[in-house]
Amino acid sequence: MFGFLKSDPTKKLRKIYDKKSTEAMLAQRKGDIKTYSMLTAEAESIWKEIEALSAEKG
Repeated sequence: MFGFLKSDPTKKLRKIYDKKSTEAMLAQRKGDIKTYSMLTAEAESIWKEIEALSAEKG
């Protein structure tokens, strides 16, 4: 009945994904490839979670 009041978990995950991707890009620009690869891997795992939640939804 009050489904519109529930927060969307994909919205929160997408925000975290965007932040990790931006941090990874900045690390790459600085030449810190190790940090870049770690942040990219974290971002990819978050993206997989987003896709899984989207598949459940629709």
